[in-house]
Amino acid sequence: MSVPTDEQLLAEHVAGEPGRFAELVRRHSDELFHFLARFTGNAAAADDLVQEVFLQVHQSASRFDPTRRLKPWLFTIAANKARDLLRSRRRRPEMPLDATVPSEIGEGQTFLDFLTDEELTPIAEVSRQEQREAVHRVLAAMPDRLREVLILSYFHGFPYKEIADILGVPLGTVKSRLHTAIETFGRTYRLAVKEHG
Repeated sequence: MSVPTDEQLLAEHVAGEPGRFAELVRRHSDELFHFLARFTGNAAAADDLVQEVFLQVHQSASRFDPTRRLKPWLFTIAANKARDLLRSRRRRPEMPLDATVPSEIGEGQTFLDFLTDEELTPIAEVSRQEQREAVHRVLAAMPDRLREVLILSYFHGFPYKEIADILGVPLGTVKSRLHTAIETFGRTYRLAVKEHG
C-alpha cells in the first residue's frame, strides 16, 4: 500500500475521511515548530503559532488548490503568522536561550539545541554552546526579510521557487535576498565570534 501524499491527505480530509488531518499534523508540526522557533526567537510563541497554522489550514482546506504542493502553503501561512507576531511585539525574545523547551518536544533540550543542525556544524563539544549562542544572536539581529529567506533555504532546504511562493516575492528577489542574507550573516557572525573569542 502506497503512502498518500500530503495533497491526497488534505483532499481526503475535506471529503470527510477521519484521521487524515491528524496525519498531516504529525508529518509537519516538528518542522514548522523549528522554522517558527528560529524565525521568532521564541519557542513558546512557535508552539502557539504551529497550532494557529493548522487551525488556518483546517479552516481553508476546501479552498486549497490541489494542483499545488501543500508544504510550501503551510510555510507561507507560518511565515505570515510569524511576521504578524514580530510586528506586534518588536521587542527582545521573551524566552531565555537556556530555557528548557516543553518535554513533549524535546526531553531536556533548550531553545539553543534547535538553532543549529549538528550534521551541518560538526564542531568540538566544548565550543558548541558558544557557537549556538552566536548563531542565535546573529539571526535575531538580522532584518526579518533576510532572516526568513536564510532559514527557509539553509535550515529547511526549500528551493528558490518554493521560497518565492512562500514569501510571495519574485524569484529574483529571493536570490538577491539570499545572497545579501548570507553575506550579512557571515560578516556579522565573524564579528560576533571575534568579540566573544
